Amino acid sequence: MEKEQESGTYVLKEDEKIGAVQIADDVVAMIASLAATEVEGVGAMVGNITNELMSKVGMKKLTKGVKVEILDQVVSVDLAITMEYGYNIPQTCQAVQNKVKASIENMTGLEVSDVNIRIAGVNMKTEQ
Repeated sequence: MEKEQESGTYVLKEDEKIGAVQIADDVVAMIASLAATEVEGVGAMVGNITNELMSKVGMKKLTKGVKVEILDQVVSVDLAITMEYGYNIPQTCQAVQNKVKASIENMTGLEVSDVNIRIAGVNMKTEQ
């Protein structure tokens, strides 16, 4: 059963013979952020860097724009994203919700109850 060990760390699995598996809520937030930015039409997480820059500057700001709550192995995710201009917002957001839910559930074994999205801006394409 899931227990809170230290602030933001949860036990996913505990076995007296082998030991415990713990996960930090920042890891779940990072999974959500990466999954969201992989969807076509999503510019970036709010206050975050884009996928292209992550490899150059590191992963420190990857969880900005993501709030994760874990209670009894059920995850609630709140995302703030910027969209690329010209994409259908409802369709893109549904794709983000599905991708984030599937990614968290597949990687952690936790159940995702909801993925809430706030559109914080639209990136305008500047072509010259």
